[in-house]
Amino acid sequence: MGETEGQKLLTVDDALKMNRKEVLETYKNYIHQGRATLSALIGIDTNFVRASGCKVWDENGKEYLDFVGGYGSLNLGHNHPAVIGALRKVEEIPVMLQSALGKFAAALAHNLAKIAPGDLQNCWFCSTGAEAVEGALKLARIYTGRKNFIYCLNGFHGKTMGALSVTGKKKYQEPFEPLIPGCIPVPFGDLPALEKALGENDAAAFIVEPIQGEAGIILPPEGYFKEVRRLCSSYNTLFILDEIQTGFGRTGTLFACEQEGVVPDVLVIAKSLGGGVVPIGGYITTSAIMKKAYGSSIDRTTMLTSTFGGNNLCAAAAIAAVETIVTENLAAQAAEKGAYFLDKLKNLQQKYDIIKEVRGRGLLVGLELSESGGLLDFLSAGSVKKLSSEFLSSMIGGEMQNKYGVLTLFTLNNPNVLRLEPPLIVSYEELDYCVEAFDKLFSRHKSFFKIALQSGKGVLSSIFRR
Repeated sequence: MGETEGQKLLTVDDALKMNRKEVLETYKNYIHQGRATLSALIGIDTNFVRASGCKVWDENGKEYLDFVGGYGSLNLGHNHPAVIGALRKVEEIPVMLQSALGKFAAALAHNLAKIAPGDLQNCWFCSTGAEAVEGALKLARIYTGRKNFIYCLNGFHGKTMGALSVTGKKKYQEPFEPLIPGCIPVPFGDLPALEKALGENDAAAFIVEPIQGEAGIILPPEGYFKEVRRLCSSYNTLFILDEIQTGFGRTGTLFACEQEGVVPDVLVIAKSLGGGVVPIGGYITTSAIMKKAYGSSIDRTTMLTSTFGGNNLCAAAAIAAVETIVTENLAAQAAEKGAYFLDKLKNLQQKYDIIKEVRGRGLLVGLELSESGGLLDFLSAGSVKKLSSEFLSSMIGGEMQNKYGVLTLFTLNNPNVLRLEPPLIVSYEELDYCVEAFDKLFSRHKSFFKIALQSGKGVLSSIFRR
């Protein structure tokens, strides 16, 4: 039975031809109206049609610099030729055959074992970071025989049920409760609180990020992770390190845990593992943990399945991505460029009160904005306090995108922080351009009032109408 006029299906060619207005309306109707409306309000509903390296182009041919970087997925930039080339090499082989072993997955696991810290050796592959976190939590339970997990307030590990249970943001947790029981939050960087939680709870694992990304690029106290490693070992609790956003050179070393010479029991990876082209995630653990958890015999092998996990297409792209990151020494480049970028941004902080703090490591940088209501608080009976905390960085991001051609976005758990995560291949000239754009923006809009009027007229109007 063929399609009728009212059931017309859109083709790839149809999607390629969509303009900005058509994308917005189709997104509103078939995905999420609220997100589409907000994107249009703050001016980030641009229709991008081409991308290469650190640059993207819209339907009118305007060029932009991507300083969002796929939340850390684009360490190699857009459409890196090595990754695209690898996909072309394997375009005729079977993508998935569950009746055979994946040779590309095996080769990828071999390579990851060679570059991972310490004795981490055995991999499990899936499609996303959240799924990888789920796998790591299950590994900890089956290995230890315990049920509880300890995690950090304001941490972020994903939005599937298990990952959400150890994500420290009530806004995301409460609508879906009850979540996984036995998940205990502690403040990030607070060693006494962690030790108390370890002592009072029979925990299977402590899961944590090396740097809290969605919390606003929060760095740990010096020496924190060495003590985390010691404490977890003392209480026979697995130490799960979520390097989904920080891994593969982002923070100036191949993995962020190398900063303190620490080796976790389970290292969770995703995002840039796919070279910015394919979705792939997973974890790597020790041979001893994998053997005790899932055995070396055949009775537990079916517990580790994931339909798309480690498929030939994704694994081939990941092989090329890892090889490029290592051979081009992008971690060292991130360290050098990141220090340069942070220094430039901190100089801006001295000029503008609206910049509360600049922090980060390598090319994982957060620019925190000051909350200030002033006259608008008076005019709106305090409503602008909410506007400030929820939309200030979005409005500034909209200004940066539309007036200066630089893409930025806020962090999920702290919307007053603009994330700056350009690809590791970013040039010094591109870093300079980003800093100069902020300088021009803040010099033109020296108060929150002016920025809000320029970028947030629609948001303000909706607030005043309530």
